[in-house]
Amino acid sequence: MTEALFAGMDQLFTLSTMVTMLLGVVAGVIASAIPGFTITMAIVLTLPLTFTMDPLQGVATMLAVYVGGYSGGLISAALLGIPGTPSSVATTFDAFPMARSGQPGRALALGIWSSFFGALVSVIVLIIAAPPLAMIAVKLGAWEYFSLIIFAMTVVASLVGKSMLKGLMTGLLGLFIATVGADPMMGEARFTFDLELLANGFPFLVVLIGIFAVSQLLQEVEDAEQIKHGKQLISANVAFKPLDALRETLTYPINLIRSSLVGVFIGAVPGAGGSIANLLAYDQAKRASKTPEKFGTGTPEGVIASESGNSATSGGGLIPMIALGIPGSAVDAVLMASLMVHGIGIGPRLILDHGDLVYGMFMAMLLAAFMVLVVCLFSMRFFLRVTNVPRSVIVPVVLVCCVVGAFALNNRVTDIYLLLGVGVFGYILSKLDYPLAPLVLGVILGPIAETNLRRALMTDENWTLFFTRPISLTLLILAVVSVALAIRHRLRQRHAAKPA
Repeated sequence: MTEALFAGMDQLFTLSTMVTMLLGVVAGVIASAIPGFTITMAIVLTLPLTFTMDPLQGVATMLAVYVGGYSGGLISAALLGIPGTPSSVATTFDAFPMARSGQPGRALALGIWSSFFGALVSVIVLIIAAPPLAMIAVKLGAWEYFSLIIFAMTVVASLVGKSMLKGLMTGLLGLFIATVGADPMMGEARFTFDLELLANGFPFLVVLIGIFAVSQLLQEVEDAEQIKHGKQLISANVAFKPLDALRETLTYPINLIRSSLVGVFIGAVPGAGGSIANLLAYDQAKRASKTPEKFGTGTPEGVIASESGNSATSGGGLIPMIALGIPGSAVDAVLMASLMVHGIGIGPRLILDHGDLVYGMFMAMLLAAFMVLVVCLFSMRFFLRVTNVPRSVIVPVVLVCCVVGAFALNNRVTDIYLLLGVGVFGYILSKLDYPLAPLVLGVILGPIAETNLRRALMTDENWTLFFTRPISLTLLILAVVSVALAIRHRLRQRHAAKPA
């Protein structure tokens, strides 16, 4: 182990590798700050550039893009209220209100440090516990995956805003939207009404950009007088004080560690990913907080939980890939392809046959986390200038970026129509005081839940297996407890609000 570690470090710490990793970090941060341009897209574009590199240099460069991507989504989430990537959805809940209240620099600094510590915790867990955690993840069958999604859906209970009924309605609406288009198992068209526009369903990223970006931009132009006079998007003091933010982040150590561990575990579950970890970490932080009513208003606890949770999935996703040869996400699948191009077999013998490469990857993750921290701390003052840009300029520029991002996903013009339609619909929902987060959560988790439910029943029609398999039963019990605690909390709030 020690020999492999030093051999990996010897290959990693070369000038060429360090330079390509730094470029990868910058590319990952910028790419994920653009709504619709996902981390996966950035990794795929990077892959051909690594074919001529040594195996470790190529993988280290892509890992730098990977880690940088999880941090970059914070920028647009905090400053514009638009998640740059699906794993930054929960970041908008508190980072954007904090920026709106006059503290954009604080929101960014808290997110940067939380993201750094989340990545750091994930690498430590990756090095120490990759085989045991991977064995847990691989034991999850379709029954456990479905129960895990049911548990994740209970997050809706904490994201419903002022009315639980409205939150549940938008959550169910998200699940319905996820069923439009081709059946994920058989390919049969559903709810398309013979319209070409709906033939391919509602791509998740189109819904995400439309709900958060387009509806937010429509709210920005609602006040015509402010646009006319060119008032700022965020009227704020753009002071950026990273050391103050570091001290503030470290005042919530339990939240930081808990959220990071949630991210690591969810990342180790193949197919789950940062979008689920981001929301679950936020949900658990809200439930454990002494002041849960402050969540959604710009509390630092929410920013810390969401950013540390989503960044920690970067290390968690490598656990099943390295230990078992199972990609934890689409990005991990691209990393596997890169190794295969260089003639390196993926599977349980990877650590034994290529120990120097594996430990070099571990160190590359650690180095990338520090690089991201440095790059973000030095570049955030530049990004903060967006707060001084008039609305009349920022709105059309961001809208064009959103349209280009939606079109680039599948090169379909119909996606642009869907984007605008979903955006207007999201704007109407927000004006009627319906929370948007449950809808997005339903669209994310709906297809995963349906696929695993049908897969489980096709394997064995005995539905009681959901309750007799220990891990599945545990997750379902946690789901019931989660909903019960949320209802109890709301009843207490309602009772406290009544006059004596």
